[in-house]
Amino acid sequence: MTDDLFAVAKRCLDCADPAQKVALTFQAWERLLAGELAPSTGASPPEPIGEPGRPPRPRLVHPRQLPQRGLGTEAGRVALVHAVAHIEFNAINLAWDAVYRFRGMPAQFYRDWASVAHDEARHFNLLSVRLAELGHAYGDFDAHNGLWDMTVKTAHSDTARMALVPRVLEARGLDVTPGMIERLTRAGDERTVAALEIILREEVAHVAYGTHWFRWCCERDGLASRATFRALLDEHMRGKLKGPFNTQARREAGFTDEELAELEAGL
Repeated sequence: MTDDLFAVAKRCLDCADPAQKVALTFQAWERLLAGELAPSTGASPPEPIGEPGRPPRPRLVHPRQLPQRGLGTEAGRVALVHAVAHIEFNAINLAWDAVYRFRGMPAQFYRDWASVAHDEARHFNLLSVRLAELGHAYGDFDAHNGLWDMTVKTAHSDTARMALVPRVLEARGLDVTPGMIERLTRAGDERTVAALEIILREEVAHVAYGTHWFRWCCERDGLASRATFRALLDEHMRGKLKGPFNTQARREAGFTDEELAELEAGL
């Protein structure tokens, strides 16, 4: 059993079986807490980014090919739970790739993203249990690959990764989850609401890690963080993000009032 955190992160990342990926993630986090894992100074450079380990299903399709289902029906609620489970499964891979790929970072960087991987694995388990209660399993519905696509696009830069994955794509969950919770509450789906409330609360901290490490990278490189974030949005998101925004949650996750005002104004 290796004590190299990079090798363990790669093993978690490459594992294709969801249950095994979760188990490996839990084990890695326990070993890190126990002081049994550390980044190796003599580790080989990271391999070029490719596809992470994942099962043959769900089938990955373009987002436009995914059917729109209302939350007023059980079929719609099941599809929503599956979609969020897919996001959480991808998020395990996102966190482990950050640990594996970006070398020479402070020890806290690796601890933070290993912690995120652990949280996302718990979230995936929560939603897998809920899917089973609803008579389904992960893989029963098609899904899209948007989160991992952005991970690939930012593999060259820790600054871009911290800006665009946690602070853009994952932060979108902060914006849309309260509305989902409200609609599911009206539909009487208290079990799914309970899971989403846990996820929403913990995702604020994940976005906050992204904010912290994005600004750390900017300071390291002598970059102005607001201007750099804006430039990355221009390059990768056509300059703007779609609202409405959960300003309270984003503020808790480290967005400044100036950044929130720019997002609201579509600047």
